[in-house]
Amino acid sequence: MPEDALPPVDLPCRDEGEGPTLALLHGVGLSHSIWNPVVRELVPKFRVLAPDLRGHGKSPTPEGSTFSFAELEGDVLRLLDTKRVDSAYLVGHSGGALLALRLALDHPQRVRGLVMISGAAYTDSHTRAISQRWTDTYEKDGADAFGLRLLKDLYYPDWIEAHLDFADQVRAAVRHQDFGPAKRWSQAMSKFDEKARVPTITIPTLIVQAMDDQVVDASHGRILRQSIPGAQIRILAETGHMVPLERPKETAEAIRSFVRGAEERRGGAPTSAA
Repeated sequence: MPEDALPPVDLPCRDEGEGPTLALLHGVGLSHSIWNPVVRELVPKFRVLAPDLRGHGKSPTPEGSTFSFAELEGDVLRLLDTKRVDSAYLVGHSGGALLALRLALDHPQRVRGLVMISGAAYTDSHTRAISQRWTDTYEKDGADAFGLRLLKDLYYPDWIEAHLDFADQVRAAVRHQDFGPAKRWSQAMSKFDEKARVPTITIPTLIVQAMDDQVVDASHGRILRQSIPGAQIRILAETGHMVPLERPKETAEAIRSFVRGAEERRGGAPTSAA
């Protein structure tokens, strides 16, 4: 059954650099800023688009939006049209990885290559339980307990120990954030299941998976690698769910190497209009 979808919205977007176009899609409850450490490593060689998805960061929350994947896809396609990009490499993290996968399946002509970081072909019971635990913690125990729960679930413990100032910033930020849009997108994600269609993907694909991800089990990386013909995989040890923040240099290098190889194989045709 087709998903209901409101008209697309204009997404505020960081737009920097020149070269093959990369569209970086963040996950639930986040914003384009999660990509900042990665963007610094990419802009010398690529044009990078890093939007705030609907209801996140500085993007609007349309009244009545269900945050269905059809709505989110429409927003990204509108962004590509506005930026005069015929096709782009889609790089998604977490919920953004699921969105990138859906775009690759529904609009393959707009996707030059696919990079899924901390992603999956479907939302399993473990990830749904984690999401429900976050909701319950926020509603029953308050914002501070919720912030602590996020830090424990999302990040590798040693990374947090080495970045205590960042941990304090996260705990402060959740006290003021409206999580309504994140909750609605999480509800849409709870029904996500593209196992049957994933083997039809023919575009170049890279899977980046963390071994110590407590939100999306590492087995999903292997499932994607085995299901998508020709897919490459990069596995990161001692890393939690938040790969772009925990391992920005490794993330950028994996993307650079993947795109460079894909461009060489297709002859380096342009990815955006002049």
